[in-house]
Formats: sequence, C-alpha cells, structure tokens
Amino acid sequence: EKYDLQVIRFFMLSAHYRSPLNFSADLVESSKNGLERIKTAYAKLQELCANGTDGDMSAQEASFVKQLDGYVEKFEAAMDDDLNTADAISVIFELVKFANTTTTEGATKAYAKAVADKLAMLADVLGIIVEQKEDLLDDEIDALIAERQAARKEKNFARADEIRNLLLDKGIVLEDTREGVRWKRA
Repeated sequence: EKYDLQVIRFFMLSAHYRSPLNFSADLVESSKNGLERIKTAYAKLQELCANGTDGDMSAQEASFVKQLDGYVEKFEAAMDDDLNTADAISVIFELVKFANTTTTEGATKAYAKAVADKLAMLADVLGIIVEQKEDLLDDEIDALIAERQAARKEKNFARADEIRNLLLDKGIVLEDTREGVRWKRA
C-alpha cells in the first residue's frame, strides 16, 4: 500500500529473476527515483513533441536517430541473455541520458518524437508505463465528489457516472458506503 504498483514492478525488474531479491525500503525508494527519472525524461520529450521546432530534422539529429538503433540492439541483447531485465533497464537509463543530452529547446518535433517512441517502446516491453497521469489534489477530489453527490440528489445520474469515470481515469476509486463516499487511489 505504501508504494505504487509500477514502483514495485520496477524494483523487481531491477534484479535478475534467478538471483534473490533483497527487499528494503531504501531499495524500493531508489527504484521509485529511477522510475521517476525515466518518466520525467519522457514527459520532457512529449513537451518537445508539442512545442518543438516544426520541419525536418537537422543532419545532426538524423545521425542521433541512427544511434537509437544501437540502444535497441543492446536492449534486445540483454533480454536475449537469459531475460536479464537488470541490464535492459540500464540500457533504458543510457537512452534517457542520451535523450537528455541530445534534445535541446531548439529540437525538432520529429526528433523528439523519434526518441520518445524508442523510449516508450523499450519501457513497454518491460511493462513500465512512462506516461504520467495528471495528479489530482485531495481538495480537487473532494470537490468532484461533492459535485457527484449533488448530481445524484438531483437524479442526474449521467453526470454522477461521468464524474465517477473521470476520477477512475485519474486513478481514484470511489466507494459508496452507508457513512458516505470514500475514495482511495488505485
């Protein structure tokens, strides 16, 4: 309950499946930070996809795109090596470092998209979700629950269901109880 399921998955993938897994809060926290680093790099690339320079890639960016295949080959070699997910994750971190050093504010949208697609593809193989959901604050959740309750009193069940689905998409599960509505993060 203390950690997100993605963090636990990332923690478990960080060790080879044949070796014992040493569980400690420090190691899980380290995994959480590593996962955040990957998600942050992807978010930066997505922002550049939306706000980058239009047009064709520069010659330098085209040469960088050719280098992306090398990361895919290293990733596949790690996975072919007895499903070595720990080495595969290290390749993803190398790609993150490469992305952070080669994508600048003046990068083209095409280049940012190429790097973001490779990062998402490699992470997806391991089941790592790189897209960050927009977090809602507790008071925003409470306001939406109050709006849902008001809609239910007015017999506007379509709006109430719409709010429930909106919260579910954001990772909030509502439970209707006798004492009232309770919510928790999924």
